Amino acid sequence: MSTTVDTTPSTDPGRRRPDARGVAGDLLRSRELAVLVVLLLLVAVATFKSNGFLTGDSWRDLLLTPSILLLLAAGQTMVLITRNVDLSVASTLGLTAYATGELMSSGQSPWVAALGGVAFGAFLGAINGVMIAFGRVPALVITLGTSLAFRGFLLHWAGSDRVNASEMDSGFLALGTKQVLTIPVLTIIALLVVVAVGYYLRTARSGRELYAIGSDPAAAALFGLPIRQRVLGAFIASGALAGLAGVFFAARYGGVSSNAGQGIELQAIAAAVIGGVAIFGGSGSVWGAAIGAFLLVTIDRVLPILGVPDFYQQAVVGGLIIGAVVLDRFLASRAEHRLVAEREVTP
Repeated sequence: MSTTVDTTPSTDPGRRRPDARGVAGDLLRSRELAVLVVLLLLVAVATFKSNGFLTGDSWRDLLLTPSILLLLAAGQTMVLITRNVDLSVASTLGLTAYATGELMSSGQSPWVAALGGVAFGAFLGAINGVMIAFGRVPALVITLGTSLAFRGFLLHWAGSDRVNASEMDSGFLALGTKQVLTIPVLTIIALLVVVAVGYYLRTARSGRELYAIGSDPAAAALFGLPIRQRVLGAFIASGALAGLAGVFFAARYGGVSSNAGQGIELQAIAAAVIGGVAIFGGSGSVWGAAIGAFLLVTIDRVLPILGVPDFYQQAVVGGLIIGAVVLDRFLASRAEHRLVAEREVTP
């Protein structure tokens, strides 16, 4: 379910504890459940039209393909909640994937290469965060600029060369195909990361403060929340997760060139928004973003089975994004009107 900040003290005697019916009602109204239902319907239709949709390589690809997008969507969720956006994750993925491959080709162990890729991604995220949080420059402008700068640096570094599978550790490359009970290892790791991020946002004080900052930055400042530090932390986390996605990219594809990850930043934003993360900040959950990532990949798989041309596949995704944003504004407007009405009634 979408998460929002509850400012009501837990010791308030007039506060009612949620009962089973209230929890069930919240669940039925949640965006995450609606997206999950759409996802399951798509899978059901595809299975009906094609008997091999959930078998063999098709099943593996359906689970493996979203693994990289899951990590990017999780990082994007943390940034969007603070009323910002990170357009540089694709270039960060490309840089860290190439750096991971280069480290292994130079003789470093897979563990050193993987940790180096994540650390490099966190460093790139810190560059964004410092300029946005302390320079007070809009995130859209900064991350668009760093996206181009990071990609340009990768083009200068890699040129026309690429890191080939023969230059990387065979055990590391095996992660791209290894499975546990038919579930790809990369997908399992990505889901564990999503669970960790979701737990942090829901239980940690600093995680809940991200929602407060996105809901009302001015009120958060008056309340004394460390806005700059939290925004900086969100961008570092987004960069680190993009770095891990770069490690996944190298393991899955076995070769990295200067165009690695191009365009995937829009898919990460789309996954989060479709999954219920408000583009205007303050609400949403990483669970919804994860379901949105699976939905986007499933759409790409299902629509060709239904005979839908490529153009309409992109139109469907675009329509989902527009619909999600419109729905967010509609729900926010209803909530504002309801609060105004309650204040007028309360003596």
